[in-house]
Amino acid sequence: MKLSRRAVVSAALLLSSALSLTGAGAAHAAGEAAATGYVALGDSYSSGVGAGSYDSGSGDCKRSTKAYPSLWAAANSPSSFAFTACSGARTGDVIAGQLGPLNSSTGIVSISVGGNDAGFADVMTTCVLQSESACLNAVAEARAYMTGTLPGKLDQVYSAISSRAPAAEVVVLGYPRLYKLNGSCIAGLSEKERAALNGASDELNGVTAKRAADHGFTFGDVVPNFTGHEICSGDSWLHSVTFPIVNSYHPTAAGQSGGYLPAFDSAV
Repeated sequence: MKLSRRAVVSAALLLSSALSLTGAGAAHAAGEAAATGYVALGDSYSSGVGAGSYDSGSGDCKRSTKAYPSLWAAANSPSSFAFTACSGARTGDVIAGQLGPLNSSTGIVSISVGGNDAGFADVMTTCVLQSESACLNAVAEARAYMTGTLPGKLDQVYSAISSRAPAAEVVVLGYPRLYKLNGSCIAGLSEKERAALNGASDELNGVTAKRAADHGFTFGDVVPNFTGHEICSGDSWLHSVTFPIVNSYHPTAAGQSGGYLPAFDSAV
């Protein structure tokens, strides 16, 4: 059957449109496939302080092969893996020194940050060495910082990540509660101090989760995984005061593999 000129033209236009759409879809798929690198940012809870087995080349950053970023990368074989998280890092440190590996091929980013900005180490030092009232005051000051100043600082970090790695899925990891209340500890901090510190962790997680959501990021809540494994639980995945002192109040290797890794894995 001979087709009319109009039918031939219509068929050609439909075929052209189909090929264009197929090409666009293939290009989009190729773009997604290219964004498969993994970059791990953040503070000591991401670098793996307390887990041991540190990379000698990481120096004081203490990046551990038992930290959740290393464990996830080993299990999932991303196209590239850059581990820049560093012990003691604050939001400004992440922006100034950790974002270099981020680019258009970065598909996944993990980060935990904010605890050092809020003075976590100073609060714990106060609570361990000074009076209960001094501890509670320090916790209250930290919580005021979390609600007043920290959100803006988190926004700066999250915006910088999005700018450098626009295709990346970003997972923001939270912090565990440190103590099981009315647990097995017979010395150390009072129950009121332990409850205040747990409350501060909840405050920090709440602020972090809200800022993460507003940037379109996923929040990885580690509290459920650590429940039953806090200090004073009898099966702690967190160091109490220990030596070396830098390990104090950080996850053990079991805390990284049993607490942080599942939270990150389920988020991505």
